[in-house]
Amino acid sequence: MAYIGKTPIVGNFQKCDSLNASATADYTLQVSSTNVVPESVNHMIVSLNGVIQEPGATGGFTVSGSTLSFASALTSNDSIDFVILLGNVLDIGTPSDATVTNAKLAQDIISGETELAAIPDTTDEFLISNAGVLNRIDAQFFQNTPAFEAYLATAQSVSEDTVTKLTFTSETFDSDGCFASSTFTPTTAGKYFFYTKVTTNPSAYENERNSNIKIYKNGGDVSQYLTDFMTGGNTNTDGATATTHVTHGIIDMNGSSDYIEVYFSMNTWSDSGSTVQNKVFGAYKIIGA
Repeated sequence: MAYIGKTPIVGNFQKCDSLNASATADYTLQVSSTNVVPESVNHMIVSLNGVIQEPGATGGFTVSGSTLSFASALTSNDSIDFVILLGNVLDIGTPSDATVTNAKLAQDIISGETELAAIPDTTDEFLISNAGVLNRIDAQFFQNTPAFEAYLATAQSVSEDTVTKLTFTSETFDSDGCFASSTFTPTTAGKYFFYTKVTTNPSAYENERNSNIKIYKNGGDVSQYLTDFMTGGNTNTDGATATTHVTHGIIDMNGSSDYIEVYFSMNTWSDSGSTVQNKVFGAYKIIGA
């Protein structure tokens, strides 16, 4: 804090050197033989002839700089008992180490006394030491969010040899409300881990030759997994049982317009297409990326 004029003496209680009364009203105030200047006349206790004096021009004394002036000249028969300087009594100064408790702090002081007891919001802040300097940082930088997982337990028809967008109508969770209409559009830039899983369950007349599950970014294929049932043979019994298809990947997202969807295609012996079910689609932001 800056002051215009004299900087206050902080909580500095001092007893002045002894003063010998003589035929004058003015006396120089010293502590250890060094001149001192009181905060004001009201920051002094002056005893004369065993009586505490009233401060001020209408009382028993005034002060100017380091000069104490009594209302009238004294004599050698008077006794200046003592002069006490109070300093700036409204300022506590610098507290001693380990003397300030939580009870003495304002509610906006970071003390750790109050438990959050909830997942921090993305805009909640932590303190972190940056090369020895304390800085605030948002909680979002320590969270795997935005994140979501969606599913559809019922079957979805997929036409023969047709790349079809898969629908996911239910959400297990959606941290930032970024998933809608089977599309994930994260609002925070970074690298995201994506995963998806579907199950095909062809009938005896729809045995699979191959199938392909794909993750699309902005309408283009960025990750896929091809299951080829004809590698070991060429019969219409290949792929006749329920088969789970999965793919995953790490994808850069710009946090504004980039979006992710899941597509699937399959080829069957009957050329009649098939159905997929037990679908899961999810993603989360990678911390620090």
